[in-house]
Amino acid sequence: MPQAAGVADAPATETGISGGEHGDESILIVEDDALVREYVVAQISRFGYHTLAASNAAEGLAIIDGDERVDLLFTDVIMPGGMNGRQFATEALKRRPGLKVLYTSGYTEDAIVHHGRLDAGVLLLPKPYLSSDLAWMIRTALAS
Repeated sequence: MPQAAGVADAPATETGISGGEHGDESILIVEDDALVREYVVAQISRFGYHTLAASNAAEGLAIIDGDERVDLLFTDVIMPGGMNGRQFATEALKRRPGLKVLYTSGYTEDAIVHHGRLDAGVLLLPKPYLSSDLAWMIRTALAS
């Protein structure tokens, strides 16, 4: 029989996710740009993770203080509102020790890069990034 016409889903290898590479983890995405946040939530959900989203540090801390499970914090470094991503992550870790953190940024010099080097123990996914890079960095962060 002829192959059905239409758009098929992208094979898992094109997205960087293959069987068994994701789990049931919950990821909190903190991104001030609504379009970027929606895109990231859609991508991470497509990988099979549970997602929570916040537009700033205050909203993110409200989620951290709540009852929702959060395995990974994926936060932009540069955010408006008086608290950058690094400060937010530090506060989140005080409230939930053991929380994994993955940063993202479109800027080369910011709160976690000093003299061209990342602070020790920091994982950073530079913007813009491919979906496959996002998937790989999430697995790396969760495994750290």
